[in-house]
Amino acid sequence: MPQKKINKVYIIGAGFAGRQLGEEIAKKNVLGALLGYLDDKAELAGIEINNVKVHCPIDSILALQKEKPADEAIIAIPRADNKTLARIYGLLTRAGIPRIRFLPSLSQIVDGAAHLIQTRSLEAEDLLKREQVVIPLKKSLQYLRGRRVLITGAGGSIGSELSRQLLSGGAERLYLFDNGENSLFEIDRELRLLQEEGVGEKAAIVPVLGDLRDRDYTSFILSRLKADVIFHCAAYKHVPMLEYNPLEAVTNNVFGTKNIVEAAAEAGASRFVLISSDKAVEPSSIYGASKALGEEIVLSQRASQTQFMVVRFGNVLGSRGSIVPLFQKQILKGGPVTITHPGMTRFFMTIPEAASLVLMTGGMGEGGSLYILEMGEPLRILDLAREMIAFYGFEPGQEIKIQYIGLRPGEKLTESLLAPDETPERTSQRGISRLRKNPRLGEGLGELLKNLEGVCRFDPERPQDYRNRIRVREYLAPFYPHLRMNQDEPEY
Repeated sequence: MPQKKINKVYIIGAGFAGRQLGEEIAKKNVLGALLGYLDDKAELAGIEINNVKVHCPIDSILALQKEKPADEAIIAIPRADNKTLARIYGLLTRAGIPRIRFLPSLSQIVDGAAHLIQTRSLEAEDLLKREQVVIPLKKSLQYLRGRRVLITGAGGSIGSELSRQLLSGGAERLYLFDNGENSLFEIDRELRLLQEEGVGEKAAIVPVLGDLRDRDYTSFILSRLKADVIFHCAAYKHVPMLEYNPLEAVTNNVFGTKNIVEAAAEAGASRFVLISSDKAVEPSSIYGASKALGEEIVLSQRASQTQFMVVRFGNVLGSRGSIVPLFQKQILKGGPVTITHPGMTRFFMTIPEAASLVLMTGGMGEGGSLYILEMGEPLRILDLAREMIAFYGFEPGQEIKIQYIGLRPGEKLTESLLAPDETPERTSQRGISRLRKNPRLGEGLGELLKNLEGVCRFDPERPQDYRNRIRVREYLAPFYPHLRMNQDEPEY
């Protein structure tokens, strides 16, 4: 009978997080042999933690890996900034360690315990030069204790991260709502596994498969679930794709939002948080217009016990369909890395950071308000591409070529989190600003929604409007003058 291979591991960081991981490795015997800890604190040099030696400094890994080679290294320094992570990653890579994982930031370790199941592979986006806002998440989640929380789009990038962080909020139930069976299955399974491994508290996890575009179903299911707090993340969000499918953008992002907003008010939810996008600012794309309309729908709610609010932010690194996974695939196949324009910039933050700030806003926010997540300075996409190519060990422009392909349908060269007439106010929480604003469309909102509904749903009095892609843009144009009207519409 063949013998099981013993995995050999170094833990980088001999603080509380590293020690807890070491204890878990020893207790469960799941990884094999822990060869040692590495730390830059000179006072720890030579001491033993449960009979495992601490080596100092961290760059001694170069010699240690030659003497006692490991299969894996785990970076267990939750307070490490991007610069520190990049330095350690470079050392481990030069040492030739095949697998490198790391623990998430402190905002994720909310119960005072670090778990092996929380570790993940270190990716290029983790090393981008941006100071993250660290949220005291356990404190900020107190408003959710004992409540029923619903996350729409729970299988998506933001929705799934909200779900992970909500495990530690003390909620009575987590309703995971999604219209994609596979993505819902994956996040449901992941959360249950996290709970089994001791992460978070014992909230009841309830997967709900359904479609918000079905108005009757949405009203029915929210009346049954009786959710106290709703985070509405579900949306179609790929700009060029929605330029070719404008009716689906409106049906899903506008009327799906309208349906759940009305159902939340009818069901008596206490808080409703819409996740919005910087592309809703002076939108030039159908996606942007659909998110701007979603903001209008939420902020126009007044006669309700529900506090409706909006959280607007830019791109999140590593989200599905975003530029980071695309660049990664292009680099790993040998290039070229495709960029629309050398001057294109975008705002970026990490998925965990965005989710933490959204959860914080949900507790501190006031009804009828729009909140902006402060995202620092915009990042040039060209710089992002170069950093990612270098991260994977290639010479940008030489070993991996960079190719410019021009703006795609609906895209802008730059994005803004604020319209010219919007002025943010700082809140008590760093990283979150508030906009006191009235809905832009006012009484025009009802008329616009009625016109759009006749395009998305058959109206016998306006048969010529049904599924008319040109008419969608014509109805939206007076309200969103930056919306591009000269798109090539496929004939179907």
